[in-house]
Amino acid sequence: MEKTPQGTSVGVDDPYAVVERCDFLTDDGRCRYAAEYGHNDPEFARARHADDLRCPAADPEGEWAWVDCPKFRATDTARTCRRCGLDERRLAGEETRPLLEEHHLEYADDDRAELTHEITVSLCRWCHAKVHGSWARVDDDVEPDPEALATAEGRRSAERAEFAFESAADRYEDE
Repeated sequence: MEKTPQGTSVGVDDPYAVVERCDFLTDDGRCRYAAEYGHNDPEFARARHADDLRCPAADPEGEWAWVDCPKFRATDTARTCRRCGLDERRLAGEETRPLLEEHHLEYADDDRAELTHEITVSLCRWCHAKVHGSWARVDDDVEPDPEALATAEGRRSAERAEFAFESAADRYEDE
């Protein structure tokens, strides 16, 4: 299993196996990086423009895999834990710790100082701790931790209380 630079598990054997698509891939299979950010890497942009901005990694029979693309990035913005399915519940106006955290799957090689690619998934903080602290895997089919369910339910109750109707007459009756 892949490891972080500190030696903890990232929960997958191959970070690219959990990737659904690149952040720069458009719905019609074109490379948005070359179209919008080509000035950052003119050589890459010229090569993509010569091929009508086609992404060579998007096609399963293409000449590239995700790992081959120098501009590849896959950041999961899901609001559900990828491992247990716990939904994020944020309380507006309150400084509470989020239920979901960004879990990095790709780290710098031993001989390189920078990340090769950015690959992240959303995990609840309980699954995140289990993945880093043990042999738990990102793709395990598990139920949410009881403490996670209790925290999420507490936030859900707070949401419902906030949306409950209370007339001004009732609210200020004691004053």
